[in-house]
Amino acid sequence: MEGVPPGAEPETRTEVGVGPWEGAWPDDPRLDPDLLREGDRRNVVDAYRYWSVDAIVADLDTRRHPFHVVVENWQHDHNIGSIVRTANAFLAAEVHVVGRRRWNRRGAMVTDRYQHVRHHPTVDDLVAWSRGSGVPLVAIDNVERSQPIERAVLPRECALVFGQEGPGLSVELLDAAESVLAITQFGSTRSINVGAAAAVAMHAWITQHAAFGV
Repeated sequence: MEGVPPGAEPETRTEVGVGPWEGAWPDDPRLDPDLLREGDRRNVVDAYRYWSVDAIVADLDTRRHPFHVVVENWQHDHNIGSIVRTANAFLAAEVHVVGRRRWNRRGAMVTDRYQHVRHHPTVDDLVAWSRGSGVPLVAIDNVERSQPIERAVLPRECALVFGQEGPGLSVELLDAAESVLAITQFGSTRSINVGAAAAVAMHAWITQHAAFGV
């Protein structure tokens, strides 16, 4: 193999996860018998190995952050899966999909099993939810009236709103938002991928409000 010194063993890939449980099974109702029997190769952190999906969701629900993520889906945007995966990584309260109910789940890498996802058929339905729950809409789009997210103080409880790849946010959602923020760019491109923009904006919230362990 190219790059391997003479006499050295080629590097082998480490298999993700853990194999079947060895020895007597633990007496823990959170654990899934099938995973104990067959092993757990899922895309979850080690602390959740062998846990059932329901047990993981219940544990996440005890400590979710109070920010929501909204994405418009009028043209079957393929970035929604990536946004759901990032929302799970940053422990968002909920992801809201506005428009088409169906979205490509491949990019979510199965994280949609652990992340609450709500559908709103129209912008009006989302706005009604926002007003009824007291969660302000914070639009993320590089339109003319937007302010830099780097200098903004994000509400602790809010919904970060993203448009589709290409057209960005609809006029209806921009008008419904309490504020409009943009991610500052320094190169020649007009915009960054909406999945990347969502990750940057969510992390901006995390840096302002999340509790970090020592």
